[in-house]
Amino acid sequence: MLSVLRNRTYRHLFVAQVVALAGTGLATVALGLLAYDLAGADAGSVLGTALAIKMVAYVGIAPVVAALAHRIPRRRLLVAADLARAGVALALPFVGSVWQVYLLIFVLQAASATFTPAFQSVIPDVLPEERDYTRALSLSRLAYDTETLVSPVLAAALLALVGYRWLFWGTVIGFLASAVLVVSVVLPGAVLAARSNPGKADAGGRSTGARSAGARSAGARSLAGIRLFLSVPRLRALLALDLAVAAGGAMVIVNTVVYVREELGRPAGDVPLALGAYGGGSMLVALLLPRVLDRVADRTVMLPAAFAVAGLLAALAVVTTAGGGAWRWPALLTLWAGLGAAGSLILTPGGRLLRSAVPPADLPAAFAAQFSLTHVCWLLAYPLAGWLGATAGLPVATVALAVLALASAGLATRVWRTGTTVARPAIAPAPTTVTVRPHHRHARRPVHRRPLHAPSGRALVRHHHHHPAAP
Repeated sequence: MLSVLRNRTYRHLFVAQVVALAGTGLATVALGLLAYDLAGADAGSVLGTALAIKMVAYVGIAPVVAALAHRIPRRRLLVAADLARAGVALALPFVGSVWQVYLLIFVLQAASATFTPAFQSVIPDVLPEERDYTRALSLSRLAYDTETLVSPVLAAALLALVGYRWLFWGTVIGFLASAVLVVSVVLPGAVLAARSNPGKADAGGRSTGARSAGARSAGARSLAGIRLFLSVPRLRALLALDLAVAAGGAMVIVNTVVYVREELGRPAGDVPLALGAYGGGSMLVALLLPRVLDRVADRTVMLPAAFAVAGLLAALAVVTTAGGGAWRWPALLTLWAGLGAAGSLILTPGGRLLRSAVPPADLPAAFAAQFSLTHVCWLLAYPLAGWLGATAGLPVATVALAVLALASAGLATRVWRTGTTVARPAIAPAPTTVTVRPHHRHARRPVHRRPLHAPSGRALVRHHHHHPAAP
């Protein structure tokens, strides 16, 4: 799996992702403790609102950024987003009221909504081989687990020495280091639509794909990725699976501080340990999954994991309603680790599924669409975990999220049927290669036949892009 790190560009991008996420993990712990300071037992409600604001920023901004990003060099865009995030993290230690938390969270996540889809769309260009890309997805999952495993452990060590507000300074350092690493590499240019998605041919046999793509308005481009994503049954199933992940993850992220401090009466230092258990389960799966995916279809791994999320949340409801006992702390750690593992089983293969279903020219728009649509799921799950937990109680919130995860798993199973073959969508159909026999009987040359609905004429294409088969 580590062989992909021999690629210098990917290595620098991966390290940039790790340090930025490590800093984000410190901010997650600090934000939970800040919310507890500001709101006490209502900390879950504050975090639920803050994270709902985060999702609104993700859902609303990512498609717009994707539509306009073609006008900005990708490296410049990534660095600008990192610097903006560092500036917000610099202000967080000085927050003294809840509304300031909400405002800064929106600005911070607007910058993240710019950074993350652009970063994800770069990796397939840096590592075009399917095997390498699969390894990169697992490493990316490990990088995200750094946020939920290594960062909490580091936070626990720092909290023994300094106040939690100092953790935000670690976030600033992480984003600045990420910007430096991105600057240190030359990123490949975006795939031209005219090459991998030619569109219709004009009277002279020339592709008009690039011209039509450029002529589309920013609004049309921002919606094109979402339409593309929703047109494929496998990707609709992926969206349902993401909703199951959100149901489990929201309970962990929003209510860990409430479970640890209020339900179990444990010290603040145990909050990062509980978050670390969630990250540990996810990281273990990410390490083992590449070898499994070499032999097993994505569907075989992802669908059972969604049902596992529902089962783990049901078990959490039982633990929550128990009257007391020292056993509840190790039980909570076990359930958190299980939810992390199940989420990783769904999230890690998601990039493979997306890449196999979408032409290279459409990957940036598709990744941005996935980013937005996935966070619609979190926008639903966060308030359920936070507001419902604060008003109706944690048992009711846990049962509601378990039902949501179960319904999502059932929907994904129904949409993504075994043996379903789906043609790869494209904004315009790609040419097919045929071999014709010219006058010279010993010569063969490839030509491209236009689709039946395209205007007549032939266009010779020198570069034939092979799309990996759908899983």
